[in-house]
Amino acid sequence: MAEQLGLVDEVDRACGWPRSTSKPSLGEMVLAVAAQRVCEPGPKRDLPAFLAGCLPRVSCLPEQAFDGVTFHRMAEKVTDLDLERAQVALARRIVERFSLKTDVLAFDTTNFDTHIDSTTEGELARRGHAKSKRHDLRVVGLGLLVSETEHVPLLYRTFPGNSSDQAVLRSYLAALLPLQEALDRDEPGGQPASRLLVRDGGFWSPDLEDVLDVVGYGSLIALPLGHKAAEQALTRAAQRGAMKALGGKLRHVRVARLRTQVGHLDRTLLVIESKELLAGQKRGVAARLAKAKEELQALARLGAAGRVTCSQAHERSQKILAREFLHTFVEVDIGGSSRRPVLTFSVNAAKRRLLERTRLGKRVLCTDQHRWGSERLVLAFRGQWKVEELFRRTKRGAIAPWGPSWQRNDASLRLHTFCTVVGLMLVSLARVAFAPETSALTMMNSLREVRATLLRARTGQTGRPATVMVAPELTSEQSRMVEVFELGRWLPGLVSSRQGRAGKPRKKAAS
Repeated sequence: MAEQLGLVDEVDRACGWPRSTSKPSLGEMVLAVAAQRVCEPGPKRDLPAFLAGCLPRVSCLPEQAFDGVTFHRMAEKVTDLDLERAQVALARRIVERFSLKTDVLAFDTTNFDTHIDSTTEGELARRGHAKSKRHDLRVVGLGLLVSETEHVPLLYRTFPGNSSDQAVLRSYLAALLPLQEALDRDEPGGQPASRLLVRDGGFWSPDLEDVLDVVGYGSLIALPLGHKAAEQALTRAAQRGAMKALGGKLRHVRVARLRTQVGHLDRTLLVIESKELLAGQKRGVAARLAKAKEELQALARLGAAGRVTCSQAHERSQKILAREFLHTFVEVDIGGSSRRPVLTFSVNAAKRRLLERTRLGKRVLCTDQHRWGSERLVLAFRGQWKVEELFRRTKRGAIAPWGPSWQRNDASLRLHTFCTVVGLMLVSLARVAFAPETSALTMMNSLREVRATLLRARTGQTGRPATVMVAPELTSEQSRMVEVFELGRWLPGLVSSRQGRAGKPRKKAAS
């Protein structure tokens, strides 16, 4: 995949990195680390040993040239602008080589835990809202832009772990314009294309909507249900006959559509009702309600024992019911004296049914693409899960994990993240080339089982013993991988070990 993209040349050219006959270039180092992150994640000190065990050669240089010290020295010389230019160049090459559609792009953010000491200076590793719920660790944020087709990362941005979603997207806008211009060069007639940026509700801001329009991107975002425009749309959708069933693959989804003003913006709102989402949210509400009942009963016992005051009981009960939707149908009454409160609560069944009918199982989408059909907008929004799927691949134990990371400065963290995203991109492209319907994990597990055995013959004579590379028996899926990825270039014995037409391994000739 890296050869088809010309990855090494693209990175070196974008970053202005000179070639040397004694040291690896930046593109070669990025490819080596990316392969390590995908195949055998570990520290940079293990990189030479990993490269020594790989059949394909990243470079003509010896493995010892790719060490951790060289990586960190390179990181100090590479700027954010260099990495941004390299991303745009690779994105254009990917779209051109694999004919990916870029009319819909999904964006989301996540963060990764680091074990950097609190006294270590740095701008990226900060204490923030960690996705892993580890509040004792400093985290590094990652924003990712993914194509709608085939889960391919096109652009990313590393940011401090304590940044807000809106601040991240605002800083991202500077990179979106060069990407738009680069992709437009390959459009027929050189005409600017209309591209839709899909985000979740954490990125809503009227100012960002205006800036996106200036940059040249359309907007599709899920509004928070507490937003004023979302509440109006839900009220309209609750009217008889407002929800209409879609067709085809979305026949189980109903949509209510209206065009209205969201602040000073002219927007189309779609209220989507999904039975799967409704069932999941009802299970979640039931679990939260059971836990809230236990906590309220415990709080009532504390009040009866005089261990909490009336104001404390009121404050704690509000905190217990702050979980999503519980405050709308759980009624709490606090009586008695101020020093010995009497707490009672009840579940209003009518309000709960009203909640299930008007709120649960529904999302409100907001877009400026008034001409797009409802089916197309729903499918575009559902592409958001592809970013989350890529994030799961970068977590510990997954395909291309970001961590464990032993970087201690911002420059190394940025280059390490770039290498991880490149590895993630190569896996996605390999899946596109092999079988888009196959999961990336299944494909990588099958590739991981293709291992050659090195035999050394003992002849009893002096001199270096002869070595023979013995290829393994391959399944039908692995045989197809040998053909698609041209693995015979690195081990010709793999071609002879491919299965025959009957689907059974060929018998080895007697030696």
